Amino acid sequence: MTVSQTPPGTESEDPAPQDTDAGGGTDKPEDAEKPLLRNRDFQALWTSEAFAALAKETAEVAYPLLILTTTGSAFYAGAVGSAQLITTSLLSIPGGTLADRMDRRLLMIICNLVRVALLGLFSVLIFAGQTQPALVFAIAVGSAACLGISNPTGLAAIKQLVPPSQLTQATAQNQIRYFAATMGGPPAGGLLFGVARAFPFLSSAIGFLVSTVLLLFIRKPMKVEQFTPGEKRNTAEGFRILARQPVLRLLIVWIMGSNMAFTHSGVFLALIATAESRGASSGFTGVLLSIAGLGGLAGSLIAGPVIKKVAPAKLFLAAAWIGPVAAVLLANVSGLVPLGIIVACVFLRGPITSALFLAYLAAMVPDKAQGRVLGAVMFMSMIAAPAGVFIIGTVFDQAGPVWVFTIMAVISGLAALPTLSPRIRGLAPPEAYTDTATTGAPAEGGRSQGAPAAPHKEGDSS
Repeated sequence: MTVSQTPPGTESEDPAPQDTDAGGGTDKPEDAEKPLLRNRDFQALWTSEAFAALAKETAEVAYPLLILTTTGSAFYAGAVGSAQLITTSLLSIPGGTLADRMDRRLLMIICNLVRVALLGLFSVLIFAGQTQPALVFAIAVGSAACLGISNPTGLAAIKQLVPPSQLTQATAQNQIRYFAATMGGPPAGGLLFGVARAFPFLSSAIGFLVSTVLLLFIRKPMKVEQFTPGEKRNTAEGFRILARQPVLRLLIVWIMGSNMAFTHSGVFLALIATAESRGASSGFTGVLLSIAGLGGLAGSLIAGPVIKKVAPAKLFLAAAWIGPVAAVLLANVSGLVPLGIIVACVFLRGPITSALFLAYLAAMVPDKAQGRVLGAVMFMSMIAAPAGVFIIGTVFDQAGPVWVFTIMAVISGLAALPTLSPRIRGLAPPEAYTDTATTGAPAEGGRSQGAPAAPHKEGDSS
């Protein structure tokens, strides 16, 4: 059994608890009571994933730079980016299945080492002058495949390393890692590329190697529970669990619609096109995008405190309806700087609601199904993004920015309707649902999921 399936404090009855800071690989009785910052296993995972995220973002910006420098083809650079997104989305499904069948630490190590080999070899080939477009495509898609497999695995591992009372705090801390890497990786990749074309890929290979070493510091076993005879462990089970779990089902519908309306690529495309149509310089457009992007980083930094102090139902409702309101404002404001500020407010909600949603998923889904459900969630949330980018580009060419933002308002407004459900408006904190996960199957009734009609307590997620 994993730590997440043992109620907090039940192991503290040991009359002679051992020092948790001592070496050794056995679980200590007071592990569930330590502050998250002193949970060395989780912090090793978090730091490892932070290095991996930074390495990934550093290489991501270097692929189009390399293609544009060697071939001059913006179309091919876009094709490689699209292939990466599609590959990551599709591979998240089998990645989630593997996460429920293998030792999760071992699976992450394998994915990291494959990327070390790919990017290290690619660096050598670039130094040797071998930069054929087909080679760039193969390396980029191969790395994206590893990302699709490792993403659900890394998220599923959280539940094995932290007690139920800290799931929300742990998922909130994860958001900082993602958005810090998004802000830091591209500038680092651009600077390194200016020194030598191979340097961004070489530094990424080193980053994944450091990430692998840090995974070795996780002491707790990360093997998945043995399944019982006749138990379903097929890939489709992740989608079935989402469909049967009312709260997760309603929230994933909103997430898909919101991602279609406000995917980063689509919103940035709308801002760039709007700025150009109003005569803004490229430098000013860059500043505008920076203002918008800072919203996500700010949201990741305040996610923990906000989730701790505000009831989940209020957070989801506010986040859902900020979208259509912001889109209406975007369609009606005249200046460019206000556009960036409004989009920053939209992006601000992302890390907060992502952390909260993942906390509910971790609490409601048994550990042995975490990978498959996370794989299904990643696929469903990511697959909506390309459609949003296509709609925005097409509508802008045909009708201009006002209609783009109006359609964004309609899509996000329809997507927000599920948050008006009594199930969402009556949500208890995530940790109130942890008893459901121990049963191995989500309930299908109203509060039969182990969610008492209890008020949100400010200290629940600490």
